[in-house]
Amino acid sequence: MCRTGHQTGASLRLCGIEHTNLMTSARKEHLIDGLSPDELLALEELDELVITDTPINFKVGPSQVLAQFSEHDRVLRVEIAVVEDGGDGVVNSLIRVIERAARARDIIAIDWVVYATNCAVPNPKLTRVLERLGFQVGRLENGAECYRLRLSVNDRLRS
Repeated sequence: MCRTGHQTGASLRLCGIEHTNLMTSARKEHLIDGLSPDELLALEELDELVITDTPINFKVGPSQVLAQFSEHDRVLRVEIAVVEDGGDGVVNSLIRVIERAARARDIIAIDWVVYATNCAVPNPKLTRVLERLGFQVGRLENGAECYRLRLSVNDRLRS
């Protein structure tokens, strides 16, 4: 979640149309690669495009996101490496759509991993948001330091 960009990973472009955001209810919902959250979640091929266990690069509102999604034993692992030009509710929009997708599938928990502890250009607002949501600094099996949180799909992050 550094504000510095990385150009690694496969590009996920679901729609060539660029939009800045979409208002639903009282919350600001960002388009994801040009699709509303409802349109994205309705894609039959969503799992094949996203849950690849390889880094993918996609646009959420005004931000470029580098993330990786995998599933093992009905647990969805979401690893967020970069949100370039983030802000304006991008992380909250991403959380909401991922939680909705997990609840609509046979997922029992989400294991959130956010690599934002050792950024060259740290984002203090992101740290506050993650801590408010219950994320804690921890280490992965490979020793990498990150923000982590594991929740049942019956629980919700308060975004």
